[in-house]
Amino acid sequence: MSTMSTMPTALLIQGAEVLAVGGPQGHCPVRADVLLQDGKIAAIGLDLARPAACDVIDARGKLLMPGLVNAHTHSSETFFKGRYEQMPLETWLLYAYTYLSGSPISDRLLYLRTQLLAMQSLKNGVTTLCDDFFDPMAHSIDRLGIVFQAYRDAGIRVNVSSAVLNTPVLDSTPFGHEVFPAHLGAQLKFGAPTTAADYTAYCEEAFRRFHGQAEGRLRFAITPSAPQRCTTDMLQACHALAVRHGVPLHTHLLETKVQAVAGQMFYGKTLLAHMHDIGTLDRHTTLAHAIWLTDADIARMGEAACSVVHNPLSNLKLGSGLAPVRKLLNAGVAIGLGTDGLSSNDSARVFDLMRFAALMHNVNGSEPTQWLSAFEVLKMATLAGARTAMLDDITGSIEVGKAADLVLLDLNNDNFRPRNDIVKQLAYCENGSAIDLVLVGGHIVVCDGQLTTAREHEVWAELNELLPAYLEEHGRWEVANQVFEPYFAEVIRRCKGIDVGVHRYA
Repeated sequence: MSTMSTMPTALLIQGAEVLAVGGPQGHCPVRADVLLQDGKIAAIGLDLARPAACDVIDARGKLLMPGLVNAHTHSSETFFKGRYEQMPLETWLLYAYTYLSGSPISDRLLYLRTQLLAMQSLKNGVTTLCDDFFDPMAHSIDRLGIVFQAYRDAGIRVNVSSAVLNTPVLDSTPFGHEVFPAHLGAQLKFGAPTTAADYTAYCEEAFRRFHGQAEGRLRFAITPSAPQRCTTDMLQACHALAVRHGVPLHTHLLETKVQAVAGQMFYGKTLLAHMHDIGTLDRHTTLAHAIWLTDADIARMGEAACSVVHNPLSNLKLGSGLAPVRKLLNAGVAIGLGTDGLSSNDSARVFDLMRFAALMHNVNGSEPTQWLSAFEVLKMATLAGARTAMLDDITGSIEVGKAADLVLLDLNNDNFRPRNDIVKQLAYCENGSAIDLVLVGGHIVVCDGQLTTAREHEVWAELNELLPAYLEEHGRWEVANQVFEPYFAEVIRRCKGIDVGVHRYA
């Protein structure tokens, strides 16, 4: 249930330390007033005049910054927070996504699961999500509508995509047919795959029904799951859709060494080179993870002006490797930050991503001057993250004309005392505890730690009734999928012994 109040004609935020991120002075806080009108930033300056019918927020002693962007997540994992450990990606997929499974999650739990991710994101200063929604092997326009409704009610800005894959599991897994016994391999075939024509028709209907709703907060994007999991005609159809509608083609790329081997084995080239050669690499292309890249891949990505979403905590938890972030930045590739799903990260906190991204690449043996700076990771979490979602003309910085997606933090919080350098303290100290207000499109959606758009206690009361039975059933399917684990472990073992031309472990 949404309780979003009517937005005032204008809102004046007075006396804040404004960290714009964008613009010529965006790298350092400046004392200023910010006037919001009709959901957008109307003016920035000292001692702005108060319009008629204008509410005022006294922001002295507060930091005003752009809302955070979670540029890659999966709402389908929200109920599995803290459930798994000591699993690489190929093993973890068996349990978080259960190749053998029962009926899809109920419509009501689907709504609550989506709303829960939005609520936990907003409370932690995330105003924009990119949700690669996955409804196992199905593309139901009505169930997609439930996801959009949950986000509409929560009041968050979102790109929702509905992941498609149409290559059988073992056909996209190196050594899959060699390693898996025939009777188990047969269980990994899930009927007739989705065709490019069917997926295109589904996406066009999604654009017609949902794209641009709620004052433009809700958008539909295109997500082929990964190049090795989709046929060439599917990838090309997805790219055509993205270009036609001006939205991202958002896909997973080279997350693990197994995927690097897949490129060699199935295409005789890297998966990035495959995408380039079939014409699906350009400004619309956003690549999640992008770890096992070659230098030639990175050069092509810079030339194509594509984007990357770096998922530092997910990459660490699944042992996937260290992405070549500095090389990508040097090549001109825009990089955002993503939590990934809440079972490969266990949190919706983008402030955590900032801290880990700022630190984890210090162990790769490079010169300290090549380590990421606090402002670079702040930009990844805001303006560059918006760029990966093709929303950088709308959000991600405090600039006149942009949406009023903002976070107000209390500088008297321990994270900023004593105050030394606000940008560095945002990256290395802040954990979301200093948040006072969160606004999306000018609406106050969080105030003093409480959501204004949902009754959180009612959501949890209902979840406490419904979740135990669902998680118990999911546990039974986890047990059923254990039969596949030794064979995926053998695939991983074989791939580790193959030279793919790069090394991405610390």
